[in-house]
Amino acid sequence: MVDVVFQDLCIDATLGGGRPAAVARFWADSLGLTPSAAGGEDSKLAPPPGEPDARRIWINAVPEEVAGKSRVHLDLELPAGDPGPLLALGASLIRSADAGRPWHVLEDPDGVALCVFPPQSEARPEPGAAGRVSQLVVDAHDADALARWWGERTGATVHHHPVRPFVWLEGAAGFPFDRWEFNPVPEAKTHKNRVHWDVTLADASIDELVAAGATLLREPAPDGRWWILADPEGNEFCVLRSAAERAATG
Repeated sequence: MVDVVFQDLCIDATLGGGRPAAVARFWADSLGLTPSAAGGEDSKLAPPPGEPDARRIWINAVPEEVAGKSRVHLDLELPAGDPGPLLALGASLIRSADAGRPWHVLEDPDGVALCVFPPQSEARPEPGAAGRVSQLVVDAHDADALARWWGERTGATVHHHPVRPFVWLEGAAGFPFDRWEFNPVPEAKTHKNRVHWDVTLADASIDELVAAGATLLREPAPDGRWWILADPEGNEFCVLRSAAERAATG
């Protein structure tokens, strides 16, 4: 039994100047997804037929500019770890790989950070894609506690690196990537994340999630289908009604 099932990812893009459209094109081309309009300046990036629905990404147009480092980002694997294809698609290079940190740090066309690694597994990007997502990474003050919290919600197992301090989950219900990593950082969360995830209720209610340590940030609108919550370290996530509830309410 699990409380929630991972549904999909959402990436914010600042309204104006065509940035939401540029962000949608960047992520679609980077990951081999197909973009379509989702109302206003929002976009939905869908996987090819037969791929897990949770590879779907929503680009949400928001009024606020990037305010600083998001505590959630994606790690991408590219052939030889070369960021060139993403730079050609509109990313910016923030830091090059070096001996101590063998990964590149980039930003998408709206300033959302991502990291680029050489392949860590035998998986390959989708045809027509520059790379593939290997990890969803969350900064945390107490990485072990936050990983255990999400592990309990999603039925995942918690793993610890033998030397480094990060923690990761494997087997989270509905999770489409290799790992869900929690990385310890000293700073506290100060602003809304530009990347968040959606989950669907399974064997828990909103009240039970709150009792377990989540915070309810917003009830659904009268015609809405989801709540906005925050996990114990303040990371926003959306909770959709279960499939049975959606069918019952139309």
